Amino acid sequence: MDTADQLASVGTFQVLKLPLGFIRVLEWLFAIFAFATCGGYSGQLQVSVDCMEKARSNLGIGIDFAYPFRLHQVSFEAPACEGIRTERVFLIGDYSSSAEFFVTIAVFAFLYSLMATIVYIFFQNKYRENNRGPLVDFIVTVVFSFMWLVSSSAWAKALSDVKMATDPDDVQLLISACKVQTNKCGSVYGPRWSGLNTSVVFGFLNFVLWAGNIWFVFKETGWHKGASRSAGGASEKQSGAFNQQPFNQGSFDQSGSYNTQGNLSQPSEYSQVGGPTSYSNQM
Repeated sequence: MDTADQLASVGTFQVLKLPLGFIRVLEWLFAIFAFATCGGYSGQLQVSVDCMEKARSNLGIGIDFAYPFRLHQVSFEAPACEGIRTERVFLIGDYSSSAEFFVTIAVFAFLYSLMATIVYIFFQNKYRENNRGPLVDFIVTVVFSFMWLVSSSAWAKALSDVKMATDPDDVQLLISACKVQTNKCGSVYGPRWSGLNTSVVFGFLNFVLWAGNIWFVFKETGWHKGASRSAGGASEKQSGAFNQQPFNQGSFDQSGSYNTQGNLSQPSEYSQVGGPTSYSNQM
């Protein structure tokens, strides 16, 4: 039996059927989609400059940009429409901090989800030992939930700014020749944003997954188990006190006679004054 078969025989893969393990696997997959769609993006737009002198025109100026979206370092050559001179034009904006922050959180979330899944499967006993594993898992899950919310919100705002900075209609305004009315400038095509829009969606989906998993991780901690034991002990004490209350089946009245529960007052043949009457006396 090789190493993989030994691990498969020892590991408890049943944990993947529980919400705790199943959500961890989803977090692992969604983190991959988040940093892949953002970190692997590259886009292009194209504008045209039609000078009054057609020989100096350039109707296909391509502008390439990519992650991490340091647009102020992206430049392209545009005709000045004055002789054969060209000018180098730079885009505006630096959105690398938000993009890199989002990808960094996604990568670390991917690594932690993978590690946590391995621990759930192969090291379940050590995970529950001294309640240390669940507590660390709970704290890390809360932190990643918050970081996903922050990074996704920041990246969504940065993406909106990137779209504005790379809009072909706005890029034309950076070209000097386009400011002259005799020259005509236009946009050939703009970037495709489906990949980056998907990254934002996966970012907020990751936040939902991590925030929802907080409860299932919390149930594994000693805090939840201690609260459950306290609630169970209080209910047992309350029921025990109820069962220990004395049950009076009977009581003596003031005349000294014993009255049983229910106050049954049926006449008895021994209750007549003078004691029982024999048959001979009745004759």
